[in-house]
Amino acid sequence: MPRDSAATKERLLDAATAEFAAHGLAGARVDRIAEAAHANKQRIYAYFGNKEQLFDAVIERVLAVGTETVRFDAEDLPEVAGQIFDDLVAHPHLMRLLFWKLLERPGATDQEAATYTAKTTAVAAAQEQGRVDPELGPEDLVAFVLALTQTWFSLTGGMSPTSGSAPWPAERLIQHRAAVVHAVRQITTPRG
Repeated sequence: MPRDSAATKERLLDAATAEFAAHGLAGARVDRIAEAAHANKQRIYAYFGNKEQLFDAVIERVLAVGTETVRFDAEDLPEVAGQIFDDLVAHPHLMRLLFWKLLERPGATDQEAATYTAKTTAVAAAQEQGRVDPELGPEDLVAFVLALTQTWFSLTGGMSPTSGSAPWPAERLIQHRAAVVHAVRQITTPRG
């Protein structure tokens, strides 16, 4: 029976996403990934090269899915922030993966750099057209929008929805999302 390499790769990426989110790059085990994916661990090396390259593939995949899920509209950054917030609520492992990446593989991938450049270029154009406040540079503005959307998911001391045993109630999520959207509106709306 022929192997379905595309399906095996997807299972490996799914299993690796869960493993890396839980343990990071250093703590992740290739044998656990293979077992969870119902695949031979040699397939990991054949498809991805090594554990670091598998981690990079997981990050690239997460970023690609995020780009498909949240359409970046430089002229409506408050809505973009709300959509990113919703995506982080729906996929709580994303912040853990991003933190592990910052700790263990801090360099930007080509995809990350290209995505960031595209966003800052779009914001700069919207600022030139008077649709976004020009007081902050486009790089700073994109960084602040992303930071505001991620804030609730990265706080310690019981503030994060994942720091306790129960997720936030729906009304609290609505309240936090509204605060994020409001804050982004405040820093992006042209004055006057």
